[in-house]
Amino acid sequence: MRTDYVFTSESVSEGHPDKVSDQISDAIVDLFLSKDPEARVACETLTTTQLVVLAGEIRCKGVYENDAWAPGALEEIEQTVRDVVKKIGYAQDGFHWETLEFINRLHGQSAHIAQGVDAAGNKDEGAGDQGIMFGFACDETPDLMPATLDYSHKILQRLSEDRHSGKAPFLEPDAKSQVTLRFKNGEPVAATAVVVSTQHQEGYDEGEKENELKSYVRKVVTEILPEGFVTDETKFHINPTGSFVIGGPDGDAGLTGRKIIVDTYGGAAPHGGGAFSGKDPTKVDRSAAYVTRYLAKNVVAAGLAKRCTIQVSYAIGVSEPLSLYVDLHGTGTVSEEALEAALTKVAAEKLGGLTPRGIRVGLGLNKPIYFQCAAYGHFGRKPEGDLFPWERTDLVDDLKAALG
Repeated sequence: MRTDYVFTSESVSEGHPDKVSDQISDAIVDLFLSKDPEARVACETLTTTQLVVLAGEIRCKGVYENDAWAPGALEEIEQTVRDVVKKIGYAQDGFHWETLEFINRLHGQSAHIAQGVDAAGNKDEGAGDQGIMFGFACDETPDLMPATLDYSHKILQRLSEDRHSGKAPFLEPDAKSQVTLRFKNGEPVAATAVVVSTQHQEGYDEGEKENELKSYVRKVVTEILPEGFVTDETKFHINPTGSFVIGGPDGDAGLTGRKIIVDTYGGAAPHGGGAFSGKDPTKVDRSAAYVTRYLAKNVVAAGLAKRCTIQVSYAIGVSEPLSLYVDLHGTGTVSEEALEAALTKVAAEKLGGLTPRGIRVGLGLNKPIYFQCAAYGHFGRKPEGDLFPWERTDLVDDLKAALG
C-alpha cells in the first residue's frame, strides 16, 4: 500500500442532471414504501429539457395491484416528481417544476423476477439480482470516509445551503466539485488542486460579479478543508470553462445511476457496478452495499484496521451470500480470516444474517428513507432516527467480543 501519493475525488450537487434523476427515483421508492413496506420498485428516471420520464417495474399494495393503478395513484406520482424538482430549485425556462412534461412508463413487476425474490413455503426471500457489492471505511475523516470525497461533498453542500438560504443568491442548482489531496505517510496533508463548477445567474461570468462568485467559492473551500490544507501552491479552477448559465437537465440529459462513484467512495474503493437509487431494499445492489459499509465502518471504528474493504456476492433468487471477503490493506490488528468469521457471527446475531431479509429487517430498510441519500453521498452521513442506519457504529463491542 502506497503511503505518499496524490489522489482525487469528485462530487456533484443535487441540481446535477443525473442527481435530479436519482432523487426523483428515490422519491418514488419512498412514496411506495410509505404505502407498502413490502413494495417492489425498480424505477429509472430520464431528465432533459422540460421533460421527466419514469420507466421500470413496480408492485405496491394500494398503488399498483393486479396490473392496475389505484385511483389517484398516477396523480400522486406526478406530484411527487414535480415536488422534487421544485425542492431542488428548478424554475427555469429550460426546466421548470410546474411546466415540464411528465411521462410515466412504470409497469408491473415481472412474475419471473417475483418468483425468485419472494419468500414462499420453505423458501426464504432471495436476492433481487446476482452481483457483487463492496463496503469500505477508512480513518481519514471523522466520518470514516475518504477525505477527497468527503470534502468534495461538503463543499457542494455548503453551496446548496447558501443558495437555499439566500446567502448566495447568484447560485443556481447545478454544480460539480473535485478535490485533489497530497498524502504523506498515508495521511492527507494538503490540497494540491480544487475544481468547482457552479451554475450561476446571468452576468456572473465577467467583471466584478465574476470576482464575487470566485471569491465566495474560494472562501467556502478554505472553510471546509482542514486548516493548513489550502496553501499558496493550491491550484483553484472555478468555472474554468467560463459561463455556466444553462445547466441541469436543460444543459445535459440526466439518468438514474450514472454517479455510482460519487454515491460511494470517490474511487478510493472498488465498486460492484450496481446503482442504488430507484431500487427497493430487496435489491442487494442497494441493501448489501449498505450492510458492507456498516460492517466496514464498525471494523475501523473498533480500531481493528485503518482501512477496510468488504465484498459480498449473491445469486438471484438465492438468500445466502455466495462469498464474504475482507481486505484490511495491511493496516489490520487482526487477520482477515478471523475477521471474516467474526463479521459472519455478529451479522447473524445482530441482523439475522446477510440474507436480503436479514439485512433489510436488521437495518430497518423497509422505510421511506431514501430521498435523503440521493445527493451528497449515501455514506459518511449522520445517522438520525430512521435515516442512514448503516452509518451507526453500534457493533464495535460485539466485534471485539467475537474476536476474543
